[in-house]
Amino acid sequence: MQSFAAQVDGVRLWRAPDSTRLVFDLSEAADHKLFTLQNPNRVVIDISGADLKKGFGDVPISDTPIGKIRYGSRQDGSLRVVLDMQTQVSPRSFALKKHGDKPDRLVIDLYDTTPAKKAEPVKVVKEVSHDKRDILIAIDAGHGGEDPGAIGPKKLREKDVVLAIAKEMARLVDAQPGYKAKLVRDGDYYIPLRERRNKARDMRADLFVSIHADAFHNPKARGASVFALSRNGATSETARFLASKENDADLIGGVGGVSLTDKDDVLAGVLVDLSMTATLTNSLQVGEHVLGHMGSIARLHKKHVEQAGFAVLKSPDVPSILVETGFISNPHEAGKLATSSYRKYMAKAIFQGVQDYFSAQPPAGTWVAWQQEVKRATEPFEYTIAKGDTLSGIAKRHSVSVKTLLELNRLSDASIRVGQKLKIPAS
Repeated sequence: MQSFAAQVDGVRLWRAPDSTRLVFDLSEAADHKLFTLQNPNRVVIDISGADLKKGFGDVPISDTPIGKIRYGSRQDGSLRVVLDMQTQVSPRSFALKKHGDKPDRLVIDLYDTTPAKKAEPVKVVKEVSHDKRDILIAIDAGHGGEDPGAIGPKKLREKDVVLAIAKEMARLVDAQPGYKAKLVRDGDYYIPLRERRNKARDMRADLFVSIHADAFHNPKARGASVFALSRNGATSETARFLASKENDADLIGGVGGVSLTDKDDVLAGVLVDLSMTATLTNSLQVGEHVLGHMGSIARLHKKHVEQAGFAVLKSPDVPSILVETGFISNPHEAGKLATSSYRKYMAKAIFQGVQDYFSAQPPAGTWVAWQQEVKRATEPFEYTIAKGDTLSGIAKRHSVSVKTLLELNRLSDASIRVGQKLKIPAS
């Protein structure tokens, strides 16, 4: 009787908008070969010295390019799996070593070769003779597919919780005039960290918000948090721990530990550095607004925006924040995160913070900016001081003098504090 070096203990499949991922769980590492055949189109996978524990009957191939899956043992002891394709695909395969509670795995990615549906153009609001675009918010639900994220009591999965919050936030954003939401992940599939931030750049987003509900080694840890990128370490032990876990998601989700540091020439490095400095300042400011609103519905882990080296936040030109909606490892917070009502409250709080930020400094050419200009031309308005603001900077931004601001707000000097409200005169 033939003995097998490895056993395929399970097979899972996820469908993404432009690809299909098939994952084989292995009892131990095994070599494999992948090739394609045409007329008809087939993808063939040979796994050396392997045996299949059970068939493919429960693998959900409907709504995928796979029409049928066949398999059998070969004389050389390998397991051959044949995917009969309904359409042509571009396959890619790689092995993942055992990691944490994940076994050795063989990952087969089938990329669609037909062009993906073009992204929906940004909605434009027409006023008089000008076209005003929406402020575009890229909303990223963390984890997905092969990577469930943190697991809470009663097997509550982070990937499910954050997708529900992301979808609710997108609904709120789209309902608000002058705003448009784009979900980075709208289903149960995995997207590598670099690709998530690149999607936000490709769609020319004005803000990238990554939503999470992580776990900590101490189940007593609790509280919501907002993070921005740190370029020089992290601001707390928890920040370092969470950043390490989130960056580690690429090992779980499967990109093989590709380096996230682009090597560039000196000039490009300087330009990126300058861009990231401005982007980080904006990220910290929007984070403060979001944290303030989250504090009205949730206990805060820290009352300031923390910073850590989250790979998903490393965009040089899109302000980016990572929102931890709570610790799913904490029974009390997990109980709240499991309810649709609390998820709606959380989504609303995040968006209210985003609105506060963009109301204060809307991007040029947007409908919100146009509305602000109309309002400023007729009446004074109120501005809430954010972290990093200076009186001279606020004056320059709103085309008024520092003296005018001092007089209108009865200030004796230019000292201001975060959270303070200023009256800004009409233009």
